[in-house]
Amino acid sequence: MNIQIFGTKKSQDTKKAERFFKERGIKFQSVDMKEKGLSKGEFTSVMQAVGGLDAMIDPGCKDKDLLALIQYIAEEDKVQKVLENQSVLRLPIVRNGRQATVGYQPDVWKGWQ
Repeated sequence: MNIQIFGTKKSQDTKKAERFFKERGIKFQSVDMKEKGLSKGEFTSVMQAVGGLDAMIDPGCKDKDLLALIQYIAEEDKVQKVLENQSVLRLPIVRNGRQATVGYQPDVWKGWQ
C-alpha cells in the first residue's frame, strides 16, 4: 500500500486518520495542506475516486464567502477555483493509489488492507 494523508496539523480528523494507520503498522506519507496542496493530477484522481467535486467540498469550512462563490459560479470554472483555494476541501484526504476517501472513513480504509 502507498498511503498518502493530506490534511492539516490542527485537524482532529487528520490526526485520527494518522493514528488509524499507525496502530495497524501501515506506513503513510503525511502532507500538510497549509504547506503543499494537491497537484492538479492528484486533485483529479481524488475527485474521480470519491464521485465528484461536491463530495470533496466541506460545507462547514471557515471561508463562507468562497464557499458561496464556488456554489454559484459556472460548472466549468468550479474545479479550477477549488484547486486554487484548497481550504474549502473536506479533510483528511486519504489516497491509496487510485483509491481515495475524503473525511474520516476507517470502514473504507479497513478494506484496503
